Formats: sequence, structure tokens, C-alpha cells
Amino acid sequence: MADTDAGQAAVLDAVRRGMIPAHIYNDREVFELEKKRLFSRAWLFVGHESEIPQAGDYVVRRVLEDSFIIARDEAGEVRAHFNMCLHRGMQVCRAEMGNASHFRCPYHGWSYRNDGRLVGLPFHRDAYGGEAGFPRQGQRLLPAPSLASYNGLIFVSLDPAAPPLEEFLGDFRFYLDFYTQQSSGGIELRGPQRWRVKANWKIGAENFAGDMYHTPQTHTSVVEIGLFREPKAEKRKDGCTYWAGAGGGTTYKLPAGDFDERMRYVGYPQEMIDRIKAQWTPEQQRVVGEDGFMISAASIYPNLSFVHNWPRVGESDDVLPFISIRQWQPISEDETEVLSWFAVDAQAPEEFKALSYKAYLMCFGSTGMFEQDDVENWVSLTNTAAGSMARRLLLNSRMGMLPDGSGVVPALTPDQFSGPGTAYVGYGEYNQRELLNRWADDMERPVPATGPATGAGDAPSAVAAAPDPAAPVAEAVGQA
Repeated sequence: MADTDAGQAAVLDAVRRGMIPAHIYNDREVFELEKKRLFSRAWLFVGHESEIPQAGDYVVRRVLEDSFIIARDEAGEVRAHFNMCLHRGMQVCRAEMGNASHFRCPYHGWSYRNDGRLVGLPFHRDAYGGEAGFPRQGQRLLPAPSLASYNGLIFVSLDPAAPPLEEFLGDFRFYLDFYTQQSSGGIELRGPQRWRVKANWKIGAENFAGDMYHTPQTHTSVVEIGLFREPKAEKRKDGCTYWAGAGGGTTYKLPAGDFDERMRYVGYPQEMIDRIKAQWTPEQQRVVGEDGFMISAASIYPNLSFVHNWPRVGESDDVLPFISIRQWQPISEDETEVLSWFAVDAQAPEEFKALSYKAYLMCFGSTGMFEQDDVENWVSLTNTAAGSMARRLLLNSRMGMLPDGSGVVPALTPDQFSGPGTAYVGYGEYNQRELLNRWADDMERPVPATGPATGAGDAPSAVAAAPDPAAPVAEAVGQA
């Protein structure tokens, strides 16, 4: 094996042992390989159906450098069009959101229906000889290679051979329902708020996937000022971390009570609890009502995260829950755009929606108290990872694991935790290791090059992939 391949193999082997080469959080070659081998085939979140409820509604979202128009066409079908005119490549839609029956390229005026079909071509006869010279029939904006949704969450994949979305999500769908299916109406989103941080995208995804260990240190002040009812941030160790399918997350341990009492403890009114019981399976209800665990933060591989928390929003001891969905959109190896949505049950009372939104802004909006605490850490980590010494250091991510690879504590049994996957009580980096192990698997697998696609008919629409020279991940030096 060539030296470069050996260096790459050494990095990935270290990751799989829970010893993370520090430079992977700020390395140009690593980022370029992530674009080719990870983001070219994963299912990536691009929006929610509540953002485009009416025919003609659209939002424009990015998958790395690729811009997509996510639109609901006149027939009510959700579409994802590559935002590039078939003629000279101008973006046909430059507004971030809106409603339109057609998209007209501002360069030369080619126009497309919101289902992607080319319908208007100025001076068609003079310039092209009419239909005989250039038939418009069958020409359309390039569709996303793969498009699917789950509970209204819309995903695209740049891989035309991507596995079905539900297969990709796997058993994490069990937990995804806690955030997205609290009534038959599903959820509605507000946002996104957008901001950029000088930090690597993986850090936020790992943090939300399972880092309960940072809470007593990073967020002590948030607890001390009384934002939460729990007396100490150290209460986090009484919850559990779980990993199933493509994602995992954390829970809080609830005080004694049945399902209704525990849901009221975190601030849900009885009318919402009744609707939730009609949606969640008996097993999902047992996680809360019998096991005593309330779902909190989580991440779906590679870069989509969720928050569920219940701060005080007034002068009383009453708390109120909020849900947030956020995406860690990579800009470069050392910069991430954060897209953060407020999510709420569509059938929730209006007063609940208003107070829940206030709770979200207070905690995890762009100026939220938790947000400011976290970003300071992430920026520092990314900056330090850029230096030469970081290439000598393997970060210890083996919390919860003994030297022989066995666990510090045993996994919860089905009698202790009713959800799928593997769950552990207490502090541990089980989920961060799971997420980075998936990352290592993708980084190891070259992506076959695909030929260019045209905008004609329903031909394969894969975005052409650059040849993968098996670019190495730079070698790390250190001792496990």
C-alpha cells in the first residue's frame, strides 16, 4: 500500500479505536474527501413540508455547493430541482423562499414550470429553428438524484442508487417520531435562523448526538440562574445515551410517575398528551411512562440534529418544552453554517406555540444561552486542530470503554429501556464513536465516477462526481 493510503488507513484505524486524530477537525484534505465520499451519497435534510404547504411554494436550500429549489408543484407533489438553467448555467431562482408557478432565468429568460419542465424559450424559432431545431418537450431542470420524506422531513441524496430513506434511518425512526409526530397533524416549522461559526461541522453533530459530559462544565451558569428546574447540571448522568440505525441521542431521567404525569412534568398540557398517546406506539410510550426517560438532544448521521428541552419561561416554577431542528452545513474545513428551525406540534394551542418559541429563542436560537456556551468551545477546538502539533495528538474518545473494549457499565436491558438500539446510563462517548465509525466507513469507500446528466426527460440525473483520486487523510502521529 502506498504511503498516502497507509496514512489514511492509520487515521481511520485510530478513529475506530476511539482515539481521534485531532487534525480531522480542521484539515483541507479531510474535508475534500468528505465531500466526495460522504456528502455525495448520504441522505441530507433540505426542509419540511410545512415550509411549502401550498402549490407553488418553494424554498432554496444547499447541499454543499449545490443549490436546490424545493418546491410544491401545481399537483401538490414535492420536487427538488437543481437550481441551474439548462442553457448557460445561471441560477434560475435567487430568492430564498416564495411562491411561483414558474421560474424564469434572469440571464436569457428561459422559464420553467414549478414541476421543472421547460416551457418558455425566447426567440425559440429565430434562435433555434423552433421545435424542429430544439424540442422543448421533455426538457426539465435537473432533479435531485434521490428525493424522499419521513414525517414531513424532506431529504435528498446525490446518489441515484441511495438506499430507501427509511432503510437509511433504520431504527432511529422510533426516536424521530418523538420530535416529529406528536399529533396526526405532524409538526410545523418556523425559520430557519442562519448563522456561521468558525468551527468544523462534525463537532456540533457529535455534541448533539450524545455529549452529556459537557453539561455540568459548559452550561453550569444556565442551571445556576434557575433556567431549569433540575437543581444541578450533574443530573444529566442519570439519563442515558442511545444509538440506533443512523442516529442516536440523549435522555433525561424523570421523577416517578405514569406517562401523563411525566409528560406534564416537562410542561405538556393534557390536551397535547392525549393526542400524543394516539400517535406514539406502546413501546414509545413505555420509554417515558415506565422506563422514565425523556428524549432530549439527538443527531442523525451525518449532519442533522434535534433538541427537546423544557426551560422556565416565566417567573413561576412552570416549564415549557420546545423542539428545534438544526443542520450543520459545511462551508469549509473550519467553518459551518448553522440552520436552526423551531418545530412545534401543528395542533398545539396557540399560546403553547408562542411560549414554546420563546423558550427556543432563549436557549438555542442564534443568541441563545446554550448556543453561546457551546460555540466558544467549538471554535477553540477547530482553531487548535489546525496547527502542526495537532497532527501529533490522538484525542481520547473512549469514555465508557475499558482497555479491552468492554463497557464500563453494561448496556440497558429491554426491561430497562424499551427503545431499539443500545442504551447506556451515565456518561460515555458511545454515540460519538458510533457517528465517527460511520464517518470512517464512508471515508474508506471510494465513490464510482458518474457521467454527466442532461435535463432531458427522465434520464438518470446524477450530479457528475469528480474523479476520486483516493486523496489521503493526512497521517496522525500519537499513541493510543
